[in-house]
Amino acid sequence: MKRVLLVIASVAALLIGASAPVAAHPSPPALTCAGGDFSTGTFTHIHSGAYSSITVTGACDVDPYATITVLGNIKVAPGGVFDAQTVPSTITVGHDVIAGAGALLGLGCQPDFPHNTGHECGAMFDPDDSDPTVPDHDYPCDPKVENPFGCSASEITVKGNITAVRANTVLLNGVTVVGNVTLVGGGGDIPWSVKNNAIGRNLTAVGITADWFGALFNHVDGNVTLVRITATDPEDPVPPVYVVRNVIGHNLACFGLGPALSFGFFPGEANTVGHRALGQCANPVAG
Repeated sequence: MKRVLLVIASVAALLIGASAPVAAHPSPPALTCAGGDFSTGTFTHIHSGAYSSITVTGACDVDPYATITVLGNIKVAPGGVFDAQTVPSTITVGHDVIAGAGALLGLGCQPDFPHNTGHECGAMFDPDDSDPTVPDHDYPCDPKVENPFGCSASEITVKGNITAVRANTVLLNGVTVVGNVTLVGGGGDIPWSVKNNAIGRNLTAVGITADWFGALFNHVDGNVTLVRITATDPEDPVPPVYVVRNVIGHNLACFGLGPALSFGFFPGEANTVGHRALGQCANPVAG
């Protein structure tokens, strides 16, 4: 018996010794983006690439048509600015996007569609064709048009959640979010738009005072909860909060929205609610 055990041990040792070493794949670097000055429109650019995480402490934007993969989180520090809503880009975030107090978080741009206001991408073109990575004109989002760059729209996917607490501004346009979108507190002189997004769980916005706030054209699989949101547009004597043409899988609850509330821009428009519409949104039709 001892001889058998010795043979087995010897064979096992040979097998282990014969195994080829497995090369470890290096993790992509973490990026901290600093510098820039939002007040002067000066930004530090984030380039295409793979990153383990991105932390934004300054005023940062993305290169036009950048392709960015983040394995972990994007964190916008208090007072930081992350502008991925001015020019088109492709961004995939493996976990969460988090914005702190006083931060500006902008994700996504896209053209207008019929009966649907988009958030058009900036004109970042190269008419002299000096840079082969930048288009020489705007490309429409039309599959029948040959287009080597992709249409002038962002493709942004967040596989976790988007959370902003006391942010100055949040702009989410055409973003796919697997988890929740949670916006708590904050606001400023820049309009907040949450439009054309696909949200896998819930959309919650609470305690926001901003120049303008709209939740428009979103597909939300869970609940939409909007509480204590105040619009302050000085050019409108009774500025409304907009809750327009959302498709909601479960409940829509609206409390303390004002000074006014609008459910649409055209007669007959309405939100589609899978279960119950509550509070000010109990009759979620155009108004």
